Amino acid sequence: MSCKQQLVILGATGSIGLSTLDVVARNKEQFSVFALTAGGNSELMAQLCITHQPRFVVMADDSAAGKLSQLLSGSGCKTVVRSGVAAMSELAAHPDVDAVMSAIVGAAGLIPTLSAVEAGKKVLLANKESLVMSGQLFIDKVKQHKATLLPIDSEHNAIFQCLPSALQGSKGNAQLHEHGVSKILLTGSGGPFLTRDIDTLKDVTVAQAVAHPNWSMGQKISVDSATMMNKGLEFIEAKWLFNCAAKDIDVVIHPQSIIHSMVQYQDGSVLAQMGNPDMRTPIAHALAYPARIDAGVTPLDFSQLADFTFTKPDFARYPNLQLAIAACETGQGATTTVNAANEIAVNAFLQGQIGFTDIYRVNSQTLENTVDVDVHTLDEILECDRLARLQAAQIIAKVIR
Repeated sequence: MSCKQQLVILGATGSIGLSTLDVVARNKEQFSVFALTAGGNSELMAQLCITHQPRFVVMADDSAAGKLSQLLSGSGCKTVVRSGVAAMSELAAHPDVDAVMSAIVGAAGLIPTLSAVEAGKKVLLANKESLVMSGQLFIDKVKQHKATLLPIDSEHNAIFQCLPSALQGSKGNAQLHEHGVSKILLTGSGGPFLTRDIDTLKDVTVAQAVAHPNWSMGQKISVDSATMMNKGLEFIEAKWLFNCAAKDIDVVIHPQSIIHSMVQYQDGSVLAQMGNPDMRTPIAHALAYPARIDAGVTPLDFSQLADFTFTKPDFARYPNLQLAIAACETGQGATTTVNAANEIAVNAFLQGQIGFTDIYRVNSQTLENTVDVDVHTLDEILECDRLARLQAAQIIAKVIR
């Protein structure tokens, strides 16, 4: 029996998935790729199958799976090709699997990630929407099934690294203040429009919105960074990951993206995790935790660093951030709703259907109509998500007209 950790990567063709495979390739003696999943990028998945030789691969639908099978035909690759969410969930819970990288973007990642949790796996969580949509349910299942939950977002991974070891292993049962923590300081770069004239934000193009100054990310996350909805979703995620209230978290704008987040202690100390803006660092940390492995990331050269700057976020510039924080304070129905609305709104923006500032308009109007919805079960969460998407689509139709 191999002593290597068997890994499933949900969302293998995205930026986090590819970075994970890069780290795995650097540490082949410790990790083996059991299964890869993706949406519809059959061409890239074929390359990954040939390179990494997973036992299984799952595409989102039969069409993409069929295309992948054709591409692999004659390659000598013995990977078994499957399709659909049920297959993704089955492999995430497979008894031979040790760890699952949850890197599917958006609500689509919830079901297979929950399957991994329910199977008691080590879950490396890059899919923040899982916690935004189903926070209490998700955390309760982590505790119930004795799963291990390790954050991959650079900010949450930084916070995790700066917490006392007792809190790292508490599975959300401990209180921050009981271990001397007074505040979580969640940093954000401010995106590409930190200094742009607010009055011109309505004219932002898709190309401008996806051009992040520091990080290489997919289109959806890049737009979320530009609106700072990404930081709002991370705010909600931090609440659940670290068992704290909204008042325990402050957002700090740090344009250089060198300090990835900080933890403030009651004695006045502040611990910060620093590094070059490269997602392979948090991925490597979580894969090997509590050990350390090579991530392929260039270390910081402090002699070459410019000055660090920090400011409070301007909610007039970033109304989506304020909206997400308000949703966090309201409850699960509100956070599920704002996440669903934002996915629809950002897609409409990327398709050229609405303007950049219309994203906030769609999100806020959708939230206004459903803010009192109370959800607890998975079915209630999924129905809330469905209704919010319908409502957001209706609002977008009015904007287009």
